[in-house]
Amino acid sequence: MIDLERIKAETVAYYRALDEAATRRHHFCHAEEDGGLWYFEAVPDRGESIAVKQAELTSAGQLHQYSWEHLEDEHGFLTDQALDPEGDPLEAISAEEFQQVWTR
Repeated sequence: MIDLERIKAETVAYYRALDEAATRRHHFCHAEEDGGLWYFEAVPDRGESIAVKQAELTSAGQLHQYSWEHLEDEHGFLTDQALDPEGDPLEAISAEEFQQVWTR
């Protein structure tokens, strides 16, 4: 039997540990065709770039945020896939630009 509460607790612990221990952070933005924007704060983990914070700013101006403190809701979830800045259509942005959206 699958213990969903244990899996969620382990997932929260993983992302929290990454976020709290990070010494380097990278920030990215991705524009959707419909005008929505995705923002990511990522940290390195075992050779990959893992999103620890993610914000979606919809074309209607709604902001949805995800991190270890809020993994998912009815609108979406924190990506569980490593980011690939070389292969994904991501634009590097400054930490300040990310924070402006995150603290909006």
